[in-house]
Amino acid sequence: MQNDFYRIKRLPPYVFAEVNAMKARARAAGEDIIDLGMGNPDQPTPQHIVEKLCEAASNPRAHRYSMSRGIPGLRKAMTNYYARRFNVDLDPESEMVVTLGSKEGLANLAQAITSPGDIVLAPNPSYPIHAFGFIIAGGSVRHVPAKPGPEFMEALERGVRHSVPKPVAVLLNFPSNPTAYVADLDFYGQVVDFCRHHGIWILSDLAYSEIYFNDTPPPSVLQVPGAKDVCIEFTSLSKTYSMPGWRIGFAAGNRHLISALTRIKSYLDYGAFTPIQVAATAALNGPQDCVAEIRALYKARRDVMIDGLAQAGWDVPSPPATMFAWAPLPKAYAHLGSLEFSKLLMREAQVAVAPGVGFGEHGDQHVRIALVENKHRIRQAVRNIKAFMAEPLEALSAADPESKSKVE
Repeated sequence: MQNDFYRIKRLPPYVFAEVNAMKARARAAGEDIIDLGMGNPDQPTPQHIVEKLCEAASNPRAHRYSMSRGIPGLRKAMTNYYARRFNVDLDPESEMVVTLGSKEGLANLAQAITSPGDIVLAPNPSYPIHAFGFIIAGGSVRHVPAKPGPEFMEALERGVRHSVPKPVAVLLNFPSNPTAYVADLDFYGQVVDFCRHHGIWILSDLAYSEIYFNDTPPPSVLQVPGAKDVCIEFTSLSKTYSMPGWRIGFAAGNRHLISALTRIKSYLDYGAFTPIQVAATAALNGPQDCVAEIRALYKARRDVMIDGLAQAGWDVPSPPATMFAWAPLPKAYAHLGSLEFSKLLMREAQVAVAPGVGFGEHGDQHVRIALVENKHRIRQAVRNIKAFMAEPLEALSAADPESKSKVE
């Protein structure tokens, strides 16, 4: 039987799967692979949050079905976070819903608002769910630049002028995964004015709001006056509190979009395990020194990584936020593209990174390096990379004899 399922046919092969399979084979063979590929925080969740989970889990009543939209205390805690962090007032009943991570929230909202053939404007490169959530839902994607600025606004203009039907939504993600770009309120204001004028929804992914390294914290688009008329914003506790496996996130903003997402979710899930929601409430309401410590940890790792790569001859921009460096391919290897370079780097330097093409075709001249190993392991990775880059012709020849001739 041939299984040509409609939605599966619209999804390309998962680029990261090839690198992950190669990594698994190398480790099975006893190789020490330093994994800087997946953005999977390696630090333990702060102890007071874990203790609250255990306390709540000891109550047998907490083992029953939870609430799909999130327990009231958690929704209230998140609205308090928005008030103190962004000076944004939200109604926990109508402008906030708990999600199973921001990824689930984005995907379910796409199901809620997308009709077959609808067009969404999404950055390229970007986190895959930003585009493919809408493709899975039956929509089509028109790409816009990943970097905030005039070119982004010009792309929005072209998107409205040349798309039939008119785009239904635009995706924003700042600080950005994978590029680490950040946006300011002036840029957000331009996008809000444009989308209000043209009747386009704004879907903002703010998952990295607390992982920043400059003096000015990243803003929320909801800080712009009138943003709630057209905007919903997704956040997550995964990176802020090192809680990726807990799967707790939020959607906040426009009441119509929150209502649509809540209704879809009511058919699909009963919400996260109640003790997890209770512990997430404790995270948001409790001491925040752990957030500053997590931020400082990533900053220290970033500095070791960027300085070390520069000494190895690989100039990589220092990311102002997120837990990623967006690294242009070294000149000697640029002709390989990001997937082949990633495979070569793993084979020759025992370092795994994420090929940029996995985030869209415009990412193919970059790789994403995640800061998910301690400084000792990062220094080891840098030493391996330095040795690898010291003999580019030898490395290329070992991978493909034809590649050597391209750089000679």
